[in-house]
Amino acid sequence: MRPELPKKIRIIGGVWRSRLLTVLDLPGLRPSTDRVRETLFNWLGQDLAGLSCLDLFAGTGALGFEAASRHANSVTLLEREKRAYASLLANFALLQSSPAPGAVKILHRDSLEFLRQQADRSSNLIFIDPPFQEEGLLNQALTEAARVCDDSAGGGIYVEFPASRSREQIEALVPDWHCGKYLEAGQVKACLFRSRRG
Repeated sequence: MRPELPKKIRIIGGVWRSRLLTVLDLPGLRPSTDRVRETLFNWLGQDLAGLSCLDLFAGTGALGFEAASRHANSVTLLEREKRAYASLLANFALLQSSPAPGAVKILHRDSLEFLRQQADRSSNLIFIDPPFQEEGLLNQALTEAARVCDDSAGGGIYVEFPASRSREQIEALVPDWHCGKYLEAGQVKACLFRSRRG
C-alpha cells in the first residue's frame, strides 16, 4: 500500500520560506520530503544566485520552487500531467505575492523531449525525480542531463531513485560524472552528481 501523501508541503528556505504548496493525490506523484530537500539544499548552498535550473517531472514543484526561492537566476519546471501542471500554476500564483528574484517558467511539456532539445551545457542544476515505476525515464533523463548540465559554477545533477536500485547502477549510466553526495531515506535514495571534468 502506498503511504498517504501530505496534503501540503512547506518550502524550507529563501524568500518563500514556510510558504505551503498543495499536493495532489496522483499516480506516481511523490514529493521530495522535507528532510531530503533540507539535505539537498545544504549540499547545494542556501544561495543559488547565477544558476540556471531545470526541474524535470516537476510534480508539486517542491524542488524547482525551492531553487527559485533561493535566488536561482532561472528555473524551468516541466510537467506533462494536466492536473499536476494546473496545480503547479496555482501554487506559483500564490507564491507570487512576494516574487522571487529570478525568472520562473512552468511548461506543460514532456520532460525528456524538452531535455533532448536543449543545447549542450546550457543548464547548471538539473533535478530528476520521475515516477519510480517508470525506470526507463530516469535512465534516459540522466543520460541526457549529463550532456545538458554545466556544473562548473556550482549546481550539478540531482537524482532521486527507488531503494530497489543501487547507487552503482545509477552511477554507471553517467561515467563522466560521480555521485559526490548521497543519501538514503526510507524507500528513497538520492545522488547529487558532479562532473569529473573539474
